[in-house]
Amino acid sequence: MSELLADRQVLLVSTNYAPEHAGIGPYSTAVAEHLAAGGAEVDVLAGMPHYPAWRIPDDYRGRWRMLEHRNGVRVHRRLGYVPARQTAVRRAAYELSIVAHGAVRPPAVRPDVVLSQLPSLAGGVIGNRIARRHGVPHVVVVQDLMGAAAAQSGIAGGGRVASLAAGVESRVLRSAALVGVVHESFVDRVTTAGVPAARTRVVPNWSLATAASGDRRAVRARLGWAEEDCVLLHAGNMGLKQGLEVLIDTARLAARATPRIRVVLMGDGSRRGHLASLAAGVPGVDLLPPAADADFAAVLNAADVLVVTQRASVLDMSLPSKLTSYFSSGRPVVASVAASGGTAGEVRRSGAGVVVPAEDPVAIHGAVLDLARDPARAAALGARGPAYVRERLSPQAGLGRITALLCEALADGPTPRRSP
Repeated sequence: MSELLADRQVLLVSTNYAPEHAGIGPYSTAVAEHLAAGGAEVDVLAGMPHYPAWRIPDDYRGRWRMLEHRNGVRVHRRLGYVPARQTAVRRAAYELSIVAHGAVRPPAVRPDVVLSQLPSLAGGVIGNRIARRHGVPHVVVVQDLMGAAAAQSGIAGGGRVASLAAGVESRVLRSAALVGVVHESFVDRVTTAGVPAARTRVVPNWSLATAASGDRRAVRARLGWAEEDCVLLHAGNMGLKQGLEVLIDTARLAARATPRIRVVLMGDGSRRGHLASLAAGVPGVDLLPPAADADFAAVLNAADVLVVTQRASVLDMSLPSKLTSYFSSGRPVVASVAASGGTAGEVRRSGAGVVVPAEDPVAIHGAVLDLARDPARAAALGARGPAYVRERLSPQAGLGRITALLCEALADGPTPRRSP
């Protein structure tokens, strides 16, 4: 790590942090621990763990504030409202509760640089305020675009709040010293929001998965997957934007046409109960809880095809973090997503999978059937994934890009910024 960050005080603002094991939390945790290992003094302002289940675990429940020490990082937690069901109004209440508690009781530290992860909007607002208060650079890394998410994800009432969310997001981004985006497809939206291209950097996420170890057949047997089954696995959050209902429809189609195709949904999220109800009585569908971190790579490797789905309206607001782990697994990927979106572009660039129309169970079924009938093609696609990870998505490269972003901001020094 650069000497410019050694002994510097870094404040990371991220609603999501360990022990959360999915979504943004693992990336925030990796960044903070990497900086701390390199000699920086690192504090994190985070919420209580709640993602992807949207429930606070028992050992954190009922606590307004707490301080944790995790692997050389001080984690300052603040309680916020956590809605079990997602609507635009409830999401707004979630964001406002984070701002209220985080802004009233920020960590008692004097940072040299502030790094905020978006989402959430609240984290960006708080990060900007703290940076302005201390006259230090504010760096924002955009994982998801909240304004676009409100419009595209299908959340109830999202259309009514999309412009408001986009306005707050724009002010946060314009106020930052530097803005990192995790995919090229976000650049146009960020520049349209008023961020000069000269202050925008592409900082792709990296693969969090480790190489699978152990006996693949034993893993399949433990999970109840027969050797002759063609297992189509979705691993990750079960939310609105994923549109996972299409996989239940795919299972219905497979039950009639190709009963050896098994559809597995592994994870948690706000739509899990709804999906379980839809899947009741449908042959060849399994809903599994999230795999333990140590077992995750082995489960991905035990599947035959990995699937990522998004609603057809999702274009440029999100890039699924699961893709980096999928690519590491060595299994082919089927992406049922908008053809013009960032997810489709990433799958095509990797060469590790195929893209089919969003919300189309017939297309998903056909793609899986084609791969099952052509093992050589499936193996060739799967082999491209680990190669792509080595070329572009290694942890060393990803963490190096974030470190370089912070160093650049520190070298340039603070600039006048408007508060959102």
